[in-house]
Amino acid sequence: MLRNYRSGDEAAIVNLWNEACPQDPMSLEVFAKRVLVDPNFNPEGFIIYERDDRVLGFLLAIVRKLPLSGSNLEPENGWITAFFVAPSVRRQGVATHMMEEANAFLLSEGRKRVYFSSYAPNYFVPGMDEATYPAGKAWLLKQGFRVLYPAVAMDKNLVGYAYPDDVRQLETQRMEEGYAFEPLTYSYLTDVIRMNDEVFNPDWARAIREAVAHDVPMEQVLIARKGEEVVGFCMYGAYDGVGERFGPFGVHPDLRGLGIGKILLYKCLHVMRANGLHNAWFLWTGETSAAGRLYIRAGFSVTRRFEIMVKDL
Repeated sequence: MLRNYRSGDEAAIVNLWNEACPQDPMSLEVFAKRVLVDPNFNPEGFIIYERDDRVLGFLLAIVRKLPLSGSNLEPENGWITAFFVAPSVRRQGVATHMMEEANAFLLSEGRKRVYFSSYAPNYFVPGMDEATYPAGKAWLLKQGFRVLYPAVAMDKNLVGYAYPDDVRQLETQRMEEGYAFEPLTYSYLTDVIRMNDEVFNPDWARAIREAVAHDVPMEQVLIARKGEEVVGFCMYGAYDGVGERFGPFGVHPDLRGLGIGKILLYKCLHVMRANGLHNAWFLWTGETSAAGRLYIRAGFSVTRRFEIMVKDL
């Protein structure tokens, strides 16, 4: 039968997750952080398939109750961030029935479209990884989803990394022009948050606020400024306390092409290596974007490919 999430289901859900999706394992701690304490979580959107008192499938649908910024609740949008069915009951219509229930929930909330799975802040993966889950991609297409755009995850081994001489020379040149590249201090905290909220992405502003609130060292946030104006930033260790996770990272659009992002990226990798980290990785960028090309030149390589998908309800 189908039902909604109830308190006490957590262990069974995580066990099913790890059975159905061993390539992307889950822990109870991360599940609680990403789902149960998410202010947008609604048990009515957490559809569970149960048989003989065993959880054998689930699908998580989200609508926004708390805006990322301002008052924008994205009232037309919903998200499906995860769905799994136990191998023993696949191809029996279980996932389709769960999707029908999720569609009804999203429509009851006035949603016009649903995404898989680009939900900020608590997504698990950016989108569908067809190489790992070809059946999942085929099923989403059958359910009426279409591919919106691709994204890639990248990793870089930091063993033996050294701050390049040409980047050091570029940094010196920009400093002579009045730029500064330094760890974040309280003097510029509100400035870098405001820049992210207004210029980049409210979710990045949230990442900085939560990192500082959870005692992530401020040396893990680097800023670029021209005089007293913050014009760029990058950081690591902002998500779930995972030190090797790089990002977010951005330079004001008006100043791109000056190598400011290049300096920030390479300096951040230097700080990561100096603090004993062996790798740097992130989940989401456009492979052919300016940022993607910069990462590749810095020695990052693509480790996973995703497709953000959407369906009109």
